[in-house]
Amino acid sequence: MRPGKRKALNIENQAEALIHKAEKLKAGIRAKVEHPFRVIKRQFGFVKVRYLGLKKSSAQLVTLFALSNLWMMRGK
Repeated sequence: MRPGKRKALNIENQAEALIHKAEKLKAGIRAKVEHPFRVIKRQFGFVKVRYLGLKKSSAQLVTLFALSNLWMMRGK
């Protein structure tokens, strides 16, 4: 849902409050899912798609996601 439509929801209305809660839940999940992609793009420079073959491309992505997991846990 667009931010303007979400702001216009009346939270006292039970149906609209439920919609607001669902949108907030979706936004939280989206933020957790998109963070590793940002790490891969910014830290490892993977911004362009390369067509090297399905095996090679998938192996590269798996490696980059493993590296992004290590990068995100580096301070803990």
